[in-house]
Amino acid sequence: MIFLLLAAVWSMVLDGVTFVSRAERDKDIEILLLRYQLRILQRIQRRAPHISRWEKLTLLILAGKLTTMTNAGRMRLSELVFLFKPDTLLKWHRELVRRKWTFRKRLACGRPSISAELEALILRLARENPAWGYGKLQGELLKLGYTIGQSTIRDVLKRRRVPPAPLRSRRSSSWRTFLGHYHDQMLACDFFTVETAWLKTIYILFFIELGSRRIHVAGCTAKPTGAWVAQQARHMSWKIQDGTVPVRFLIHDRDTKFLGAFATLFTSEGMKIVRTPVRAPNANAYAERWIRSIREECLDKVVILNERHLHRVLTAYVDYYNTARPHQGIAQRCPVPLENVPRDGSIERRDILGGVIHDYQRRAA
Repeated sequence: MIFLLLAAVWSMVLDGVTFVSRAERDKDIEILLLRYQLRILQRIQRRAPHISRWEKLTLLILAGKLTTMTNAGRMRLSELVFLFKPDTLLKWHRELVRRKWTFRKRLACGRPSISAELEALILRLARENPAWGYGKLQGELLKLGYTIGQSTIRDVLKRRRVPPAPLRSRRSSSWRTFLGHYHDQMLACDFFTVETAWLKTIYILFFIELGSRRIHVAGCTAKPTGAWVAQQARHMSWKIQDGTVPVRFLIHDRDTKFLGAFATLFTSEGMKIVRTPVRAPNANAYAERWIRSIREECLDKVVILNERHLHRVLTAYVDYYNTARPHQGIAQRCPVPLENVPRDGSIERRDILGGVIHDYQRRAA
C-alpha cells in the first residue's frame, strides 16, 4: 500500500516537471485534446457509445499535431489519447484514407450529355427506319439542325438496347409493314345481319376502304339473292370507274353469293379478288371490326322496326362514321378528312339518331 502511494506521488512529480518544460502552445493543444475526449466520454455515458466520423477526424488531427510538436512518437500518442488505443486511431486513419480514394468525384470532363428530346428523336428515327445505320441517322439529324457524332448515336442506341441496323432490318419485317403500302388499294366487303322487332332477319352488304376506313353501305334486304348482290356490286363498280374508290384488290369470304356475276363485275374493272380462308374472320379483320363498332355504338341501342327504318339508321350512322368520327387506326382522323375546321367559337352538340350518338363541333364565329 505504501509502495503504491509512493509510485503515484512520483508519477505526479514527473508529470509536473514535464508540464513545466513544455511550450505554451503544446500545453494548449493537450488541454484541448483532453477536453474534447472528456466531452465524448460524457456523451457516451448518456447515449449510445457511437463515435461519429467528424469526432474521429478531430481526435486524429489534435493527436497528430501534439505528437509532431513533442516528437514523442507512437508511445507519446498512447499516453495522451487514453480513451482509445493507438491501434484504434490507426484504423480510423486507414478508413479515412480509403474513403478519400473511393469517393466518386464528378469531374466536368468529356462530352456534354445530350438532351432527352434529342435522345427520344434518335430512338424514333432508328425504330421507324430499321435499315438506317449510324451515318444515315447522323445525316438526318444534321438536316434537322442537330450536330451529333456517330459514336454518340451508337452509345444512345446501345444504352437503350436497340440493335445495329443489320439486326434491326431483320426483325422489322411484319405483315403490318408489308401490307401498309397496299392499304389504299384494298377494298373489303362482308355481310352482317340485324333482327327487327318482329324477329325478321335483314342482311346488310357493305364495303370498307382499308386505307381510309371509309364505309360504303351497298344495301339491305331480307332476301340476299345472287341477282341482288350482283346489282349492288354494279353500283360499287361505277364508283370505281369514276375514280371515287381507287382500289385494285377486293377481299371477301367464301360465301356463294360472292361468286358468278359479283366476281365478274369487279375483275372486269382490273381488280384482283382475294378470298379469305374458311372460318377465318380475322383474315377480314377491318370489316369485322366495323361490324363491332356499328353494333356497339348504334344497333345495340335501338330497336329496328323494318327494313326502311334500318336503312335510315344505317345512312345516319355511316354519314357520322365517315365525316365526324375520329378513328384510332388512322391517328384520330376521320375517314373523310375535315376541311376548314374553325378553331374559335362556341362548342355545340349535335344529336344523331335522336341522341343515341353525340357529335361535338365548333360554331363558326
